[in-house]
Amino acid sequence: MQITTDDFLYFINVALDGMVRIVEELGDDRVNLRPDFPGANSPYVILYHCVGCTNFWIGALIAGRQVSRDRDAEFQAQGTVADIREAVRDLQKQLQEDFTHVQGDQPLAYLDALLPLQKWTQQQGVQHWRQGKALIHAYEELAQHHGQMEITRDILMQRDSTGSEK
Repeated sequence: MQITTDDFLYFINVALDGMVRIVEELGDDRVNLRPDFPGANSPYVILYHCVGCTNFWIGALIAGRQVSRDRDAEFQAQGTVADIREAVRDLQKQLQEDFTHVQGDQPLAYLDALLPLQKWTQQQGVQHWRQGKALIHAYEELAQHHGQMEITRDILMQRDSTGSEK
């Protein structure tokens, strides 16, 4: 089975572009709001986390780039729509280069990025994954978080810019 880089990047970009549209729809007034239930994240946080996650799984583990990531800080991030849009566009440009290194049947390129393993994932046996599996996992995360952002947007659109119910 063969999947072209363009085919895979198409779906990565569908998820990323969809999340950018959501933050644009919400605007700066709502992008940092969190739904009113325990553990909920703002749309900004979700998309910021997706940028970090994708840089890690594709950039570090597949392309072998040195990626500096503070996963815990991703969940405290705040900013403007313009900030996160720029981060996503930069990521999309970088992914074009990263995908030139993908060899789906080969081991991960930069295993040291996984240490300590429990910091990055609860997946089992990641150190033995092939690049194709990590690539699918990266897309899985983006698709999952795109859906999470759609639901979060729907909740937040029922509020005014202060977070109060309309």
